[in-house]
Amino acid sequence: MKKISAKYLELQIELHNNPNYGVASIGIAPDIKEFFKAAKFKSISDYGAGKKNLFHALTKIGLKDFEYYAYDPVFPEYGPPKSGDLVCCIDVLEHIEEEYIENVLDDLKNITDKIGFFTIATGPAEKILADGRNAHLIQRPSNWWLMKMCERFEIEHLQKNSGGFLIIVKSKAFV
Repeated sequence: MKKISAKYLELQIELHNNPNYGVASIGIAPDIKEFFKAAKFKSISDYGAGKKNLFHALTKIGLKDFEYYAYDPVFPEYGPPKSGDLVCCIDVLEHIEEEYIENVLDDLKNITDKIGFFTIATGPAEKILADGRNAHLIQRPSNWWLMKMCERFEIEHLQKNSGGFLIIVKSKAFV
């Protein structure tokens, strides 16, 4: 199941050289920590982990003794996506090439055994790819995303925020 084109992977590798790229998870780490602890989960799968900023932020704010699984095609050394009690996908989905979004969402469905915590931007990014395109390849409203999510998950919570939304989903098998 293909999730990224070779050309776009090269552009993402280049963009990841920017220290300010992939930092959205740092700001939301306190919310993830609170949610994780309240649910008494043991593991986090970080889908689109980038430079593992979520892991670093969580440990910095005191989350200890949890299993962490990173996945990002830019970093093949992380290995394939793995299931976790909590699957986080923070500021990732809008960066996917639209022809592969169904595959990526199916991937998320397959690794979400319990709960998914996803943030999705709905408008343009400040960053521009080397080929001139906006870094947010998919700029669609929340209802477009919600239809796709409902095909794969039970929706627990959707909250609009500036620039997009947070959605918490539950595996249909976990209901």
